[in-house]
Order: sequence, then structure tokens, then C-alpha cells
Amino acid sequence: MRRTLFHPRLAALVRDHLGQDVFRLEPDTVGVAGHEAADRILAARRATETERPTFKPLHGRSISRGEASSVMRTIGGDVREALKKPRPRPEDVDLSGVWPLRGHLFLRDLILGQDPYRLRILMSRNLELTPKLTWAVIAAGAALPWRAGGRGESLTAIAGLTAEAAGYHERRYAMGMYRRAAAPVCFTVSTLVANALWLGSPFDPGTPNRHILCETMRLLPPSWNILRNASPEYAALDERIGTGDDVLVLPLLSHRDPKLWQDPHAFRPERWEALDPDTAPGYLPFGHSSERCWGRHMVMPLAELLLDLVRGAGLAVSPEQTSAKVPLVGLLGVEDVQVTRARRAAA
Repeated sequence: MRRTLFHPRLAALVRDHLGQDVFRLEPDTVGVAGHEAADRILAARRATETERPTFKPLHGRSISRGEASSVMRTIGGDVREALKKPRPRPEDVDLSGVWPLRGHLFLRDLILGQDPYRLRILMSRNLELTPKLTWAVIAAGAALPWRAGGRGESLTAIAGLTAEAAGYHERRYAMGMYRRAAAPVCFTVSTLVANALWLGSPFDPGTPNRHILCETMRLLPPSWNILRNASPEYAALDERIGTGDDVLVLPLLSHRDPKLWQDPHAFRPERWEALDPDTAPGYLPFGHSSERCWGRHMVMPLAELLLDLVRGAGLAVSPEQTSAKVPLVGLLGVEDVQVTRARRAAA
């Protein structure tokens, strides 16, 4: 039996607040896990630029909603082009090894493989260690002159934004946007599939990928919390929230609420035969319906492709691994999952 070891602070949230509606976490922070209260909070106003998970100000420069939408359409177009390519056969791709890193590298090469090294290096998971390291790599790449000829036919559209940038500062900004837009796609999809493998592999051959992924996001939601800074709307909605209180909506808890889910801690993909992920109460893997993450249109097709390859190759979590840690980071997921061929595992 596999044990999922949550970071102590995550484990404490589940232990102390599961099934609760609105509760105090800190002197100036209120947690919200009840689905009706969460609906009211998230529908009250749109996220500000500092609350948005991806498009916060970049090196002190605000990113308008229009620009964020344009960049997402650009990377979305690159994903669609990648999905049009002939699909690799499971036997031609080695996806065994340590996940989510192995899946991340595959996706990076699938979507962005033709881009120059100075951009592809921005996909490195090591850059998550510190923003200073990320900006050092960006600054070094931006200082290099771009090759003559501009965008070029071989570049992705998101790389073309850097090729078209005029001067060091604009090129540095464009490279920062490349990282902001492209890296989360690869991170999210590879983590989602790693989570699915950990929670349920080997899978029943008759279980659709979509059901596996929906159930995976229920137990390990990509965004386990949604922050809203203190705002007068919230105190007016619920007397338990003060005018100076920040609000933390917690899908980590609503996705396991025993009032909403039968056998809430069990991995049961079959439950999605009768559920709609867009309308299931308390289910917020891509945010609230009032402001749902557009990136889901990229995440789900890529995750299904990657899961197809993994299942087609007969891969599963190594039977020698019985526990995996879930660190306290924004993207909720297990780390260092050892994936091997199932026939080797059964030997």
C-alpha cells in the first residue's frame, strides 16, 4: 500500500479543518473550505494582479489582463501545433524513471523542442529554487544578441515574442513571459500525471483517462489554495470574516469534504461516470466558474496524451516504492516517483 506523506502544514489542515466551513487560520487570515462560502467569496470580485497565480507583476512591471490573455492564446497555439504532430508510439518513448521530471522533459521537448537553448533552459525545474536564479539566467540570455532574421520559421510563437523584442530590457521581459507562460504548462501536466500514477497505477484498462485525471485532481488539486487579499466585499458576505482578513479558499479540503464525496479519501475514478467536473460542488481544480483558468484547455489534452503513452508502455510505480512526499509548494504533487515497466514490477 502506498502512503502519501503531506508536508506537516498540509497534513495539519486536513487533520484540523476537514469538513469545516469558515475558520480562522491566522490572526489576519481566514480559511474557507465550505463550497457555498467559497462560491460567494470567489464570485464577489475578480482576482487582482497580485492574486493571480501566473501573471503577477513581472520584475515590477504590471501585466494587463489583455496582455495575459494574448500570451495564453500564444502558448495555447503552440500546444495545439504540438498536438497536431504525429503521436509517438509508446514503444518509441522511454518514460520510465523519476517523475514528474521525466514527464516534464518530454513535454518541454514536444512543445518547445525547436526553440533556442537560452529559452529552453528556462523550463528547468531547478529554477523553481529561487527567483534570483531565474532572473540571473534570463538576464544572461537577454544580453546575448538575437540572431539576424528575426522570428524565423522554426521558433514557437511564444519564442517569437522574444525574437521580436527590441533591446535588452524588452528581450528580458519577453523571456520572463516565456518562462511564466510555458513553464507552468509543463510543470502542471507532468505533476498531474505523476500524481495519477502514484494514486492509481496500474490502471484498469477500461477506465478513461479523463476519469483518472479528474479523480487525481480531486485528491491532489493543482492549486490547493486560492488567495484573496482582504477586501470589504468579504466581510459583507460572511460575519466570520473581518475587514482586514485575507481569505484562503482551500480546494485541498473541499475536494475531500465527506459531505460532498462518498469515501472521500479513496481514489475512485469511476465516480466521474456520474459527475460533471464543471459543475460538481466544491470541485475547483482550475479555479471558480467566475474566473476559471484558461490553461485547462492545454493541460487536459496534454495530460491525456502523456497518460496514453504511459499506459500504452505498461508503466507503473515501482513496487519497491511505498511512500512519496508532497512538499509545501504552490503546485500540489508527489515528488520523486519511481516509474518502471509493470512487467518488471510483477516479476
